[in-house]
Amino acid sequence: MNRKYTRFTAAILGAGLTAVTALAVGDKIVIDGSTTVGPIAKAFAEYYMGKNPSVNISVSESGSGNGAKSLVNNACDVATMSRPMKAKEKKAAEGAGILPVEHIVAMDGIAVIVHPSNPVADLTVDKLRAIYTGTVKNWKELGGPDADIVVISRDTNSGTYETFETLVMKKEKMAGKTEYVGSNGASRQRVTTTPAAIAYVGLAFTEGVKAITVDQVVANHETVLNGKYVLARPLYMYTNGRVSDTTHVGRFLNLYRTAEGRRMIEDVGYVPLKN
Repeated sequence: MNRKYTRFTAAILGAGLTAVTALAVGDKIVIDGSTTVGPIAKAFAEYYMGKNPSVNISVSESGSGNGAKSLVNNACDVATMSRPMKAKEKKAAEGAGILPVEHIVAMDGIAVIVHPSNPVADLTVDKLRAIYTGTVKNWKELGGPDADIVVISRDTNSGTYETFETLVMKKEKMAGKTEYVGSNGASRQRVTTTPAAIAYVGLAFTEGVKAITVDQVVANHETVLNGKYVLARPLYMYTNGRVSDTTHVGRFLNLYRTAEGRRMIEDVGYVPLKN
């Protein structure tokens, strides 16, 4: 993987440590967390239950932060997250006797989306930041129509929000008029129905809207993997300790390593890891 992502890939792997939640020992797998990783988890769940009819897999999409809380509270077997766990989350896990183990299952690019009727085709990271801070307020300042920009952001519990905040905002605050929504789907819907809107979503959520280039680079599989697209990030699943390949959770997690798993990741719009 490109050196750009090395900061994301430090897994908490205690040698010889294994832990399985109470839920994982039966024929039930509970998954909670990111709306971005949700399509992968749902595709994997449908496939796995098709192969194992006795297994029931539930997938909730309450946000990356809530996924981390669910794992800490032993309320899920797998926490899906579109950002790495924070130090304070790991500390809370340690206090609860939970050992979060990181699994990078795919790559994603955060796509910047506008209404299909908007003629603006590219923004630099600096211009994107200027929009979200409120420095640039009208599309005509960017070569677009004379219309006030409707700025849409993910809610602050979202891993996508936190990645955007890190890669684009660079510690600057979003404008007071920014609208916050609870999912990638809600962001896309807002842009679909609002010609002057702008939002950011995972790659799997660009249907029906216009994904513009950022710094003249399109977000696709190639540019995400080679690091040319600046708004790229890994996608995660976390478990409580290492899970054995003999358990349903272990076999479910390992799908991302298989040819079928990589196909499913591509089918839902994300980027599978290289072999």
